[in-house]
Order: sequence, then structure tokens, then C-alpha cells
Amino acid sequence: MRRVLIIDDHPGVGQALELLLSLHDIEACVAASPAEGLALLEQRPFGLVIQDMNFSADTTSGEEGEALFRAIRAGRPDLPVILLTAWTRLDTAVALVKAGAADYLAKPWDDAKLLATVENLLELGEANREIAALREARAARRQALARRHDLAGLVFASDAMAGLLELAGQVAAAPVPVLITGPNGAGKERIAAFVHANSAARDGPFVALNCGALPADLIEAELFGSDSGAYTGAAKARVGRFEAADGGTLFLDEIGNLPLAGQVKLLRVLETGQFERLGSSRTRQTRVRVLSATNADLRAMVRAGGFREDLFYRLNLIELRLPALAERRDDVLPLAEHFLAGRARLGEAARDALLAHRWPGNVRELKNAVERAALLGAGGEITPALLGLEDAQGGGGAWRNLDEPSREAVAAALAAAGGIVSRAAAQLGLSRQALYRRLERYGIAP
Repeated sequence: MRRVLIIDDHPGVGQALELLLSLHDIEACVAASPAEGLALLEQRPFGLVIQDMNFSADTTSGEEGEALFRAIRAGRPDLPVILLTAWTRLDTAVALVKAGAADYLAKPWDDAKLLATVENLLELGEANREIAALREARAARRQALARRHDLAGLVFASDAMAGLLELAGQVAAAPVPVLITGPNGAGKERIAAFVHANSAARDGPFVALNCGALPADLIEAELFGSDSGAYTGAAKARVGRFEAADGGTLFLDEIGNLPLAGQVKLLRVLETGQFERLGSSRTRQTRVRVLSATNADLRAMVRAGGFREDLFYRLNLIELRLPALAERRDDVLPLAEHFLAGRARLGEAARDALLAHRWPGNVRELKNAVERAALLGAGGEITPALLGLEDAQGGGGAWRNLDEPSREAVAAALAAAGGIVSRAAAQLGLSRQALYRRLERYGIAP
């Protein structure tokens, strides 16, 4: 919203500012008194106010301007206000800046500085409104999800995860096999638990088996059970995971590690619900919802002969692709706060470090880093050093990656852009919000 309200009793000041701003495509409205200015604020939305500090003749105390400023702040605490006066009092300026004034400029003003300040404040206001709208939209989407589905304790903020859960919620009601794909450590088992919690089998057991964590000769026994004497050391009969999950959900992680012999038996039980324990000829019946997951390329395994094509299509009736954490960076900080559980506080530099890291280990790596920092930080503020993150070059815990601009680069870009944050951000390849965070961290005033 590139509209500015100017409140000044001097007609020449109002006209000069109106002309200056209009030359830069900024709409300006002029009010000659505090009462007129407050009335205009009630009638129209503005992105910024530039106000004088003295309105009565022979008055230089700034009390009228201070009263106007506090009246504006009382009604619109997020509206930026620039204070303008020919009688600059340092104590008044400091007090009002602490109270929330955006800037304090003396008459006669420097056009370039005033324009840079106005541009930056308008852009920041627009960015804040965009962020607020995005947060509201995301909150509404999450509330709608929570009304329709049991979120099963999932922590997320990204649109990518919301979209995935909307799809998962749709397929949960149908008793069909689901294949969950995604990298290691991204949370595939949590998605499987979400599907189970929103399925008709929600009151039954949820049984998980990592097919990659067992020797090939034991996987069949784990899946289907075994009779006593079925193999060396089998002193008594064992119930397999299909029997344990009867009436509920069986989650098979790392399904690509299942040997071909096990794949044949899995295909049969998916099609008929029937199986035999290892070492037994008795056919048993089970009613199980099967969810599977893999980080492997099953299509490539099918072409190479390492995975049965008929089983692949039987498992892949519905595929849920879980993005890597690097693809849903909006989830990083909510997950970090969740893992901290109030035991420590994330400093701003640590937040930036978490957002800058590439997370090759995904959510599992994030949890490890946060747990480590909470332990070493002993309940205090968490810093990048406590997180112990390594950059892309493996740089011994340095958290800033090669794409992160240095303080000198940020300062140079801002100077080259004439102090206009949006231009400097474009030069650095950052969003305005990201550049504002770095300006604050580096102690650079826009």
C-alpha cells in the first residue's frame, strides 16, 4: 500500500513532500492538523505517516507531536510513523523511537534519505502484511485439517506438508495399500501413523517393521511368524507381524530391502489375506491395512530385476511423496521448538543457522542437533556453535553456507542501492524479509 499521510500545518511542507513522493509513484494525502490527520486515518488505509512535532505558533516543545504520535499508536500500533521537526530535541527523539517511532528527521530534510526511509518502511509494511496473510491462510488450512482429521501429533507449517496431509487424509479412508516415498529421516513413519489414525482401522494395532534392519533369512519369520523347530533356535512358535497387526495397520519400512522370496509371499497376502507361518502348512487369514515406505527408486529396481513388478504396482496404488526437510524449510523452526519443548531458547543467530543449513539428514538430523544443543546449553540461549552444524564443505561446525552473504556484502549492496532494501535484496538474491533479518543480525541500519 504505497499511500502516505502527511500531517503538517505548514502548507509548503505538505506540498513539497506530496510532490517529492508523487515523483516516485507514492500517493500522498496532506492534513493540516492532528484532528484532520486522525480523521483521515479513520477514513482511508495508509502505509505510513509523516507527522510534524509542533502545530501551534511559537511552540517548540514537541508536546503536540508527541500526543499525536501516541494517539496514532494507540489506534494503529503497526502503522510506521516518521517524526519531522525543525526543532530537534534528542531526549524527545529517543523517547519516541523507544515508543515505536520509525524515524526522526530534522527540517530541512535530505530528499534521498527521506525517500529511502519511506520506501523501506512501505516495503517492510507490505512484507509484514504478506507474512500476516500467509500465516492466517496457513492457520486456517491447518484448522481445517484438524477439523477433518486426527493430526496424530504432527508438527508442520509448510504448504508442502499441508498438501501432503490433505492427500493422505483422502486416501486414509479407503482400505488400499499406500506407498510412502521420501529420503531417510524425513518422517515417513509419522505419515504412516497419520494414515492409520484416520482410517477405519484406527482402533486396531499399528505395527511397524523395518525391512532393512533384519537379515534376509529372518524377514519371512518376522512377517508371517514361525512354528517351533522351523529353523535353528526356533524353540517355540512365534507370531508374525501380519498376525500381530490383524484388524489394524502394518507399516513396512524400507520395503525395497525385502528379498524376492519374501516379495512373493507378501504379494499373496496382499491379494488374498492368506499366509502360512514359516515351517507350517496351515493357512491363516488376516485382515490388515498395509502401508509401505522406501527411499529407494523401486522403478529402477523393477527394471534391474531386484523388485517384482506385480508387487510394485500392488503396493503403489497410492503414492505419498514426503519432501525432504530442505524442500519445506518453513517446518524447520516449528520442529526445532517442538524438540526443545521449552528447555532452552533459540537465539536469532541459531534460527538463521537452522534455516541456512541444508539438512541432508532431514528431521532426524534436526532432532539430533536440537537435543545436543539443549543438553550443552543447559537451559540458556542456543547459539550456532551449540547446534554443531557443518556447512556444505564439512567446515567443522561453521553454520554459514557459501550462499550466505557476509556483512561486507550486505553493506555494499545496501550502499549501491542507495539505501533501498528491496533493490539491495534483489542484488543479493534474497527476499526483503531475509535481508531485514540479516541487517538486524549484522547491526546495519537500513
